[in-house]
Amino acid sequence: MESDKRMSKIGCWIEAMRLRTLPVSVAGVVAAVGYAVFDGCVNWTVSALCLAVAVLAQISSNFANEYYDFKAGLDKPGREGPRRGVTEGDITPGAMKAATFAVLGAACLTGLALLLWGPWWLILVGVAIAVGVVAYSTGPYPLSHHGLGEVAVLFFFGIIPVNMTYYIQAGCVTWPVFLGSVSIGLMGANVLIVNNYRDREADADVGKRTLAVILGGRVVRVLYVVNGVAAVALMAGTWLALGAVWPVVPALYLTGMAAIFAALCRRHGAALNPLLGMTAVEMLVYAVLFLTAAATA
Repeated sequence: MESDKRMSKIGCWIEAMRLRTLPVSVAGVVAAVGYAVFDGCVNWTVSALCLAVAVLAQISSNFANEYYDFKAGLDKPGREGPRRGVTEGDITPGAMKAATFAVLGAACLTGLALLLWGPWWLILVGVAIAVGVVAYSTGPYPLSHHGLGEVAVLFFFGIIPVNMTYYIQAGCVTWPVFLGSVSIGLMGANVLIVNNYRDREADADVGKRTLAVILGGRVVRVLYVVNGVAAVALMAGTWLALGAVWPVVPALYLTGMAAIFAALCRRHGAALNPLLGMTAVEMLVYAVLFLTAAATA
């Protein structure tokens, strides 16, 4: 009995990490490593540290989002999305707040190790990431409550991790890498679009103005497609440079995106949860195949 309770408690914390969204943070670093491999400047220790920072920062952000949304009264028991342990009473608010800052602290400490390879101003990047983790859900102007969640994802899961992971290894940022960072960021934004599309009615009821609430379901569905097409277009030159076979990868990505979009138009509520995970996994597969292509080019 005691063992079952312990496993149940562990399960609540694992669910709070929102594992189906973690491919978003992994994909950015994997894509950056692909560029570093292709340009012959990869440092696997730096890559591993960047990956650890990205994943820890995302877990901390997920914890913070759950804690601060609970404190603001924005979550209700029995929500359509994944079960939230604090709202359902499985995790105490104090424990979730402590976990948020403990994991964020671990991300910051891991990031400090990167100063062995990078300049001092990386500390400022780390501060920006730490502030972003909290500012997404709380503060005087919570980004996720004012239609800026997708913009935050574009920067913190695309532009910043891809460019910084590459920069620490190469000492510079190239135009193709920057375009790739925007591409990955747009794919990550699509994961949040599915999340907010699912929750748009509940969010509207409690005054949480996500992009889906502001623009409406039909428009954000179109935005999902626009983001995906733009993401592929931004990296078209890079895929062509990798060889005649590899452009099949963006074609497969678009095919998968079209299938998810079709399901997005048909499903409602909790039935959308698998589509969120599928969007995140498709993004990670895209990044992994890019790394594979770069390694074999």
